[in-house]
Amino acid sequence: MTLRPRNWQKSSRSNQHSHCVEVARTHDGAAVRDTKNRAAGHFTTTHQQWAAFLNAVKTNRFD
Repeated sequence: MTLRPRNWQKSSRSNQHSHCVEVARTHDGAAVRDTKNRAAGHFTTTHQQWAAFLNAVKTNRFD
């Protein structure tokens, strides 16, 4: 069963920039979409995938 993401949120760090993504919770993880092209859809991750991504961001693995 796939549930639609709800309560999309844009990062507070994005301010007025147009290069942003929005994130919403799903039943088992998160969904991500492009703020300026919402009609293009979104992709989803499991809880484990999202946690691994957040850990990588927090530990500067993308710098």
